[in-house]
Amino acid sequence: MASQLAGFISISFLSPLIIGLLLLRLAYSRILAWYRLRHVDGPWLARFSYLYMLLVTLNGQQSASYRALHQKYGPIVRIGPNDIIIDDPEIVRRMNTARSKYGRSSWYDAMRMDPYLPSLFAIQDTAAHDKLKAQLSFGYGGKENPTVEDGIDEQLASLVALIRRKYLSTDHEIKPLDFALRIQFFTLDAITKIAYGRAFGYLNTDSDVYGYVATAEAEVPVLVVCGDVPWLSRLLHNKTVLRLIGPKTTDKKGMGKMMAVAQEVAGERYGPNAKDKQDMLGSFVRHGIMQRQCEAEILFQIIAGSDTTATAIRGTLYNLLTSPFAYFRLREEIDAAAAEGRISSPVKNDEAKELKYLQAVMYEGLRVNIPFSGLSMKQVPPEGDTIHEKFIPGGTRVAHCFLSTQRSTTIYGPDADLFRPERWLDIDPEKHREMTQTAELAFGYGRWGCSGKNVAFIELNKIYVELLRNFDFQLIDPRNPMQSTNRNMFFQKGMWVKVTERV
Repeated sequence: MASQLAGFISISFLSPLIIGLLLLRLAYSRILAWYRLRHVDGPWLARFSYLYMLLVTLNGQQSASYRALHQKYGPIVRIGPNDIIIDDPEIVRRMNTARSKYGRSSWYDAMRMDPYLPSLFAIQDTAAHDKLKAQLSFGYGGKENPTVEDGIDEQLASLVALIRRKYLSTDHEIKPLDFALRIQFFTLDAITKIAYGRAFGYLNTDSDVYGYVATAEAEVPVLVVCGDVPWLSRLLHNKTVLRLIGPKTTDKKGMGKMMAVAQEVAGERYGPNAKDKQDMLGSFVRHGIMQRQCEAEILFQIIAGSDTTATAIRGTLYNLLTSPFAYFRLREEIDAAAAEGRISSPVKNDEAKELKYLQAVMYEGLRVNIPFSGLSMKQVPPEGDTIHEKFIPGGTRVAHCFLSTQRSTTIYGPDADLFRPERWLDIDPEKHREMTQTAELAFGYGRWGCSGKNVAFIELNKIYVELLRNFDFQLIDPRNPMQSTNRNMFFQKGMWVKVTERV
């Protein structure tokens, strides 16, 4: 009895002591986190906690929220205990060059569509990333995939056919088209066609095949939260946690279902009876990518190759519809080129590049409607770095505010918030080069640049020509044009338009 009482007394004495020590350590870690970046301005909450980034993610207006910080605090802002965000394109390029000592931070590890294996986009190890990117480059570059343009043309024809089949309005009947959703169906079928040799059938069925759109809307916000909070990512990617609650290929929906689709698609290219094909996946196999890695790449390809391009297209069409001068000028250029035999039907990529106003619309749409808003955090090398006259300690995560960069008044002029394609025309070549290089930062840069950039530009070169040469578009409710939330990507729907055949 005496020994039990003594044990109880010792536990009663030690418990507050242990709790006190834990609280003291927590306070010390918070003070230390504040001290390292105390000289960088930013919201008070961000100095001590990841809660600020979480609140930005939860509000669904990620890019606009971070841009507002730059407008208040300047080109470098503290957004977390170990995190800053920048909007200077020169610094972005410097961090991402091939010789840069910056590496990918923990943010990237959280961006796994397949939680069991990172894709090229999620790999942190620089040497492993460079090796895999070199192997994948042959497929993405198009040299071993000669049917890229034909595959995109095929899906453009399917999109036009779908509109004519179900969504053509007349003076007597309106058949509303949710352009936001159908243009994503187009980009999904385009990437699956050119990457795997067969479109998954979004346009033919006019439906969310495999529940992909719904899965992305549910899963991506979780990835963003994990990117915001490094310890949460480590927890959710723990092998034991994944074994207990992770997605499985036997799941009927969600990421598990998408993993099963990736497994099936990749499985067709391996084994004794597999046939070589001239598409992206075929190139990956020929250059030594193992089946399991291909499965991880397939999951990422689908999201990176569809959502981002769809965002740029739907946003650009919206801007055209609310800027009649630009809409009709582009249409006149397309009509004149067709009448003079300067463009084919469907338009070829090289022909589209010669349409100056089309190029101006494309680049203006790309910068005004950024396709991606993820923080893309790189990590400062151990020796630290100086950014805008402020020393940034090694290990700090440095994010990039895409929207703030693309709305720079220094680069694009005082009306940078305005959709005005004319800013790209009849200007000094050096200025045009500066604007172009900045706009293309939407695809990343250098070592970490998007491998699918070439494919995206082919789609952009074609889509506006084929839509405007065939149809007239009108927003049904200009006061409520589209529902949009922004967490890494823009999840958009309800862009209802009236479509009529051009006569």
